[in-house]
Amino acid sequence: MSQIGSVHKLAGSKFLSLYQLDAVRRNGGHFDYYMASRTGETEKLKAVTHENRADGVVIFAVDPEDRVVLIRQYRYPIGDYIYELPAGLVEPGEDIREAAVRELFEETGMTLHPAEDHGFGRPFYTTAGMTDESCATVFGRCEGNPTSCHQEASEEIQVILADRAEAARILREENLAIMCAYQLMRYVSGDSLSFLEE
Repeated sequence: MSQIGSVHKLAGSKFLSLYQLDAVRRNGGHFDYYMASRTGETEKLKAVTHENRADGVVIFAVDPEDRVVLIRQYRYPIGDYIYELPAGLVEPGEDIREAAVRELFEETGMTLHPAEDHGFGRPFYTTAGMTDESCATVFGRCEGNPTSCHQEASEEIQVILADRAEAARILREENLAIMCAYQLMRYVSGDSLSFLEE
């Protein structure tokens, strides 16, 4: 059975750390495996704890006109703009729903009213071949007028309120984060939050 031997932290910053794992193949052979993590502490890596706690939240919110709230943000790793759902990191001691309300307000200026999650709000891994990051999705309705005045200085975000036609165009023509793409596919097919009510 594949497993992990020793773990060495190679580098770290406030938001991201790089680790080298002694990876053990199922035949017993060893090789170096490199991964990134939101945690800066080796003993808190999910490969060590086997606990899937949410590092971040992704917010699927619709406004009173049933338009989905999207952001178009410049992302340095791709050197371009990309459409995403509003999202952010969960602060220490913060509940994911509290984090979602805070993040939606910071990124868009809008107020989120989270729906009951019915078990859909548990965290899922984002890119398990590269990182142990996991995010929970918080669904809800929102109100207010979009504004950028609460964004951090490092953020370049444009708020988009997309109806189904615009969401379909974005899916066909624009750069999208995968979590956003999957949610937009569901939204374009006619569902916004009804699956939470079943």
